[in-house]
Amino acid sequence: MPLFRISPPFLAGTNRVTLQMLQVLMAMVPAVAAMVVFFGPAVLINISLALVTALLAETLMLKIRKRPVKPFISDGSAAVTAVLLAVAIPPLSPWWLTVTGVLFSIVFAKHLYGGLGYNPFNPAMVGYVLLLLSFPLEMTTWLPVLSLADNPLNFSQALQLIFSGETSGGLVPDTVSGATPLDAMKTQIGLDILPEYIVNQDLFGMLGGLGWEWINLWFLLGGLFLLYRGVINWHVPVAMLLTLFVFSSLTSLFAPDITGSPMLHLFSGGTMLGAFFIATDPVSGSTTVKGRLVFGAGVGALTYIIRIWGGYPDGVAFAVLLMNMLVPLIDYYTQPRVYGATSK
Repeated sequence: MPLFRISPPFLAGTNRVTLQMLQVLMAMVPAVAAMVVFFGPAVLINISLALVTALLAETLMLKIRKRPVKPFISDGSAAVTAVLLAVAIPPLSPWWLTVTGVLFSIVFAKHLYGGLGYNPFNPAMVGYVLLLLSFPLEMTTWLPVLSLADNPLNFSQALQLIFSGETSGGLVPDTVSGATPLDAMKTQIGLDILPEYIVNQDLFGMLGGLGWEWINLWFLLGGLFLLYRGVINWHVPVAMLLTLFVFSSLTSLFAPDITGSPMLHLFSGGTMLGAFFIATDPVSGSTTVKGRLVFGAGVGALTYIIRIWGGYPDGVAFAVLLMNMLVPLIDYYTQPRVYGATSK
């Protein structure tokens, strides 16, 4: 009788990375659909352009690095980077802006560090920050929600604006763009207008910015789906959202004239996108349990600090990249005790 029973794996398992990336893309579909509902078809054009650019850049870099193309191009990581960047930038971004951001994300932030699994910074946020610092005018030209738009754009007009900068009817981005709720809040607080009066404007809804509150809600539900599927852990999003809520609550209590309500900060801008889809990146984030809590709390705190006292209305991208820089230090001081070792 043999000492050991051999049970080889007769069935090949599904590629774990591909499965995770596909689930991330699936979780983003409802929020992307909400963006189309509130901002129009330009969102889909932007995403399509980003996807094509990302896949071409990924293929080119794999060939240059003499790596097999098929297993890496089909793992979904480039597509996730493209979609994350596309939904973070204004829908009417000119085509060259989207292409530049995606190229920088794939080529510099990903492949020049060794490809998937070796990048110390979130690639999508690297591309976003590059665009924000280099082209601040284009990156702050957001569309108002369709219900507030004087000139709602159809697919053809959006296509013309993205690729030529002007429609056949003479519309240009400046005539159809508007401030985001967080931008309006920050600008008007700087003019000594109290937040309690600002939120009564048409740009704001029940919880956050008009339209943005629904988009953030769908990103939240998509994030909960990822938690249910085990694609991400709860530590980072919970720590980030809880810290953001605590900071905004304390400021609302002791200095209500400089900030909006906690709900405004949770359901406006890129809060839920950052909490569940960006800060949870397993490659550029912390690897320990305590470290993930520290990382998430740091992202939440920095996001709020930048929103209130920084030069930008939203600080998620900067917060994530700054915490990416601290990951080696966080992991070093939060390593769990080696199994079997005493506390001494």
